[in-house]
Amino acid sequence: MTNELRDVLCAVITVSDRASRGERQDTSGEAIADALREAGADVEHSIVSDGIDTVLGALRASTSTGARVVITTGGTGIAPRDFTPEATASIISRTIPGIPELLRRVSGASVPTAALSRGIAGVTGGPITAIVINLPGSLDSATAGIDALLPLLPHMIAQLDGEDH
Repeated sequence: MTNELRDVLCAVITVSDRASRGERQDTSGEAIADALREAGADVEHSIVSDGIDTVLGALRASTSTGARVVITTGGTGIAPRDFTPEATASIISRTIPGIPELLRRVSGASVPTAALSRGIAGVTGGPITAIVINLPGSLDSATAGIDALLPLLPHMIAQLDGEDH
């Protein structure tokens, strides 16, 4: 276990109609949460149904409890109920376009449909800022995504806190 994210509250939000109804196991959210815990983070994990209102409610709840990193998984595709990027866009004040580019690139090596992900990333406004990142719902893409993000997250948090870079 590393301690790079020690004392950092992270929230993982799984966006899935079927997982929220208990019809399928939430493997991608569990994998992300486990990876964050292994990096030393304190992790809150929730599952919500697809849709802009449910996702936005979960994002607001996570940031209001002090999460500095909020990672969603699911709802980033083009299905009729995939609105995770739209919900995310409504709470971020600054986008981080390089993160979704990185995520599509690393996922695309093993998941050809990674190019269909509409996931975004950004920073919330307010006195306590948080990083919000959308990952796809597939286990392979979520795992590749969190593996790519873990080395970056401590530096991102330090920058948010005004530390030199």
